[in-house]
Amino acid sequence: MVTREHEHHGDHFVHAAPDDDRTDIEPDDAKLPVDKVVFIGGLLLTLAFVGWGVISPASLASTASAILAAIIDGTGWAYVLATTAFVFFMLFLALSRLGRIRLGKDDERPEFSTVSWISMMFATGMGIGLIFWGVAEPLSHLLTPPMDMAAPESTEAARLGMQYTIFHWGLQPWALYGVVGLALAYATFRKGLPNLLSTIVFPSLDPSHPARRAIDIFGLFITTFGAATSLGLGAIQINSGLARVFGAPISTTVSIIAIVVLTALFVLSAVTGTQRGIKWMANINAVLAVALMVFVFVLGPTVFLMNMFVESFGDYVSQFIPMSFRTGTFGGNEWLSSWTIFYWAWWMSWAPFVGTFMARISRGRTIREFVVCVLIVPTIMSLVWFVIMGGTGIRFQLDGTADMAGSLASGVENTLFTLVEALPVPAVTSVVVVVLIMLFYVAGADSASLVLGMLSQGGSLHPRTWLVVLWGTMIGAVAIALLLAGGLDAIQTTVIVFGIPFLLVMVGVCISLVRQLRAEPVAGEGEKADRTEPLPSNTTGTDGGAQSAAEPTPLLDPSPDNGVPEDERGPVRL
Repeated sequence: MVTREHEHHGDHFVHAAPDDDRTDIEPDDAKLPVDKVVFIGGLLLTLAFVGWGVISPASLASTASAILAAIIDGTGWAYVLATTAFVFFMLFLALSRLGRIRLGKDDERPEFSTVSWISMMFATGMGIGLIFWGVAEPLSHLLTPPMDMAAPESTEAARLGMQYTIFHWGLQPWALYGVVGLALAYATFRKGLPNLLSTIVFPSLDPSHPARRAIDIFGLFITTFGAATSLGLGAIQINSGLARVFGAPISTTVSIIAIVVLTALFVLSAVTGTQRGIKWMANINAVLAVALMVFVFVLGPTVFLMNMFVESFGDYVSQFIPMSFRTGTFGGNEWLSSWTIFYWAWWMSWAPFVGTFMARISRGRTIREFVVCVLIVPTIMSLVWFVIMGGTGIRFQLDGTADMAGSLASGVENTLFTLVEALPVPAVTSVVVVVLIMLFYVAGADSASLVLGMLSQGGSLHPRTWLVVLWGTMIGAVAIALLLAGGLDAIQTTVIVFGIPFLLVMVGVCISLVRQLRAEPVAGEGEKADRTEPLPSNTTGTDGGAQSAAEPTPLLDPSPDNGVPEDERGPVRL
């Protein structure tokens, strides 16, 4: 392996080599015992709500909806302020001197290559959401413009629709994920603490404290139901695709078969670990998604899409501040509550799960690199996706190429298939779409299984296989039970309600994180500088490897260099 070394104003950055160049090390944390209190508590809480959703889905839906409506009406302004504040908080960390701090030991090298790292984050964070809403949301805003600010199906409605769609899937949701992921990665790999939600919520309490265990049980509950809801909705979309491609009937039976097949796939992927199954699944997803985008871009309204990209990017940048602080005080409150603020609450409910997984795969990155690749890169990728897929749907509706409005009225899951059927070789592209949908759901659910295993085993980064299999099977079983009972929407609302109190927790996490980071030595600020070069040979850890003088060896990984020989490591400018 060839490495290069560059120096710029004294800052050094360690570059990740390709994943296949790495040497696997037997993980000591795999021997951690299962936390029976958290495991059993999370299981019982999950089963209790499954029972409610199956026995009386209408009751659960009405109760959760009433609570959610009351919270959004009363605290919508808090969501607007907080989500925007998290964006600026992340940017501040990246641009300040704190951005050079590494999520790991000072000379530690990233565990995954940058491409695999971003692919896994994107597939877990919102990959399937982009498939589900990529055509549907811009089209929905075209037909019902945001806050009645334009006439339906007008060019102004198209512009506003794209602007708000990018806003809903851009910086704000990724900042919510990033705050949790960054705090956890710092605690786990810099401080050697368990990769548990309770670590960043109650860092000073003993892991066996009831408050800490309650937080981890909350994480189990919300992750299980979030993944199960997505899996159930994905099965419905897959059923729609199978009906269009192979003439399969639209029925609950077909959806259940899809859930069973997907469950088997994501459990198999999850038990192989992040270095194999999850990583390669995410990489395949990325390749297929890019191929689909290129196909639609080249054979669709190419010039229109290029113009729309430039204008939509400008609209998003210029209107970011007004959109970020709009609460509907002087009109449009109902639309904002049902779209923007609902989205903020939904992303909040996913932050514990996605943040935990982000932390798991971000070892060795600097804070600056983390922010750029978690906040900026996914926002740009989402912008490109929505402009190509949603922009094509808008153009087809406006010029009469396809009845996109009728497709949307028949179900959100149908819009993507209607779009590809209006392009050449629809039989081939429809099959590709079905495969892409399946793989995205598998990638998201196997990440959830891994996170559930970690939460059940004291934060182990390598949870036991039977735990991962059990929780993966539970996700599939919950999805089937709720699909049969018609309780998917009720559980989705319930998950959002449970995630809302997490907003206050995240504010506290930000304050605590800044205090810890400010106490860190940073390059050029003293003897204990943030070094990325190996230390002299007389400074060693217990295993004889190079070790930073500023930090002890983290608890969860006794290897200071991830098994890479010292002469193969070289800092490269980020």
